[in-house]
Amino acid sequence: MTEGTHAHAGAGSSAGHSLWQACVEQLAQELPEQQFNTWIKPLVAQVTDDFSKVTLFVANRFKLDWIRAQYVGRISALLEKLYGQIIPLELALTPREAQVRTSIAALVPQGVGAVPEPVVVVGEDPAQAQFKNRLNTALTFDTLVEGTANRMARAAAMHVSGTPGQLYNPLFIYGGVGLGKTHLMHAVGNRLLADRPDAKVLYIHAEQFVSDVVKAYQRKTFDEFKERYHSLDLLLIDDVQFFANKDRTQEEFFNAFEALLTKKSHIVMTSDTYPKGLADIHERLVSRFDSGLTVAIEPPELEMRVAILINKSRAEGTEMPEEVAFFVAKNVRSNVRELEGALRKCLAYSRFNQKEMSIQLAREALRDLLSIQNRQISVENIQKTVADYYKIKVADMYSKKRPASIARPRQIAMYLAKELTQKSLPEIGELFGGRDHTTVLHAVRKIGGERQQLTELNQQLHVLEQTLKG
Repeated sequence: MTEGTHAHAGAGSSAGHSLWQACVEQLAQELPEQQFNTWIKPLVAQVTDDFSKVTLFVANRFKLDWIRAQYVGRISALLEKLYGQIIPLELALTPREAQVRTSIAALVPQGVGAVPEPVVVVGEDPAQAQFKNRLNTALTFDTLVEGTANRMARAAAMHVSGTPGQLYNPLFIYGGVGLGKTHLMHAVGNRLLADRPDAKVLYIHAEQFVSDVVKAYQRKTFDEFKERYHSLDLLLIDDVQFFANKDRTQEEFFNAFEALLTKKSHIVMTSDTYPKGLADIHERLVSRFDSGLTVAIEPPELEMRVAILINKSRAEGTEMPEEVAFFVAKNVRSNVRELEGALRKCLAYSRFNQKEMSIQLAREALRDLLSIQNRQISVENIQKTVADYYKIKVADMYSKKRPASIARPRQIAMYLAKELTQKSLPEIGELFGGRDHTTVLHAVRKIGGERQQLTELNQQLHVLEQTLKG
């Protein structure tokens, strides 16, 4: 059973199960993997028999408030679109007795007010569950496809998992979204635990570290916080760029960093840019990040994309013929996550229509994606459309002017260029007046992050995307 997406839904409940399944799959396509895994995957959903209400059970108040603020609107809209009419959506805290591992998204249509049965993992001592390593056991070195794009990072990660606390400490892995940085980190943790089951390993997203610092601050529990983080043998921390502008968090991370290095524990970090490219992070932290080994993961080349598709479809219990994998890989170039999304679409289309996997089937399943590429949205077209929309001159897109009325539309155009074209960051930078690729990366990160927070910006981007896609 795959955590978070598949669950037994009981006899006669396939319609309800399919509805939530479709909603979850769509959200997996739309959201960055870390966001999806953190907020959507653990949701336990329950539907009334007559589809008059969907209740989402959330583990704690903090998560409940966050999901209400960030995701409820999108989930409601998706359920309405999939079902054909509005379904009232309610958030509720998971009943305490059901919290011993309810991270499987079981959608069991039941009567109003019924609670989902707790999913208990036999043999897990609840007292022991206090220390969770948060590792995904499916993400190992064996399930990671190797290619020139990730060879050096993979070799360094394997070395660290075999001899932690020695060479390459800290190991800093950077690269764009969906390239496999998180997979590598989990692989290090899983390999170390296979060799040393008693090792204290923790995988954590930088956002969670920030949240832990805030909690320790509010509750005056810094001793417990330090005990937790300073006692680790291996700390795996994802997306350290989230520490930007958070002084107290940076101070606590610096302390944890020093404590762990002193006791020969290992630290592995990921980021979307190299250490010196990190914005608004203290110089002393940046120099620590850079003091071990820094390696990049690049977008995968064609052969590697083909291998990934064949391996992933095999893991799903389906053989994807090589010519179909080549067809998909040629048309989906940006990252592993988009490849997986394309594969999921093909597999779902094949199952729904009970057709064998073929190039024709892949062409039908991916027609939206292919039509975008066939029209080949150009960066020039994006610049013109965005300039028109925000009532500025096209020339402002590549000028050196920096007032907000120009800089912001320019960043939006850069973001859309990355989202809607196959151009690399340096190529996009060149088309925006010879700007450096880090400037483009900053814009993509900034607008992508704000899009999740600001409804108005999300609406504007939606309009621009629809206009460009025709």
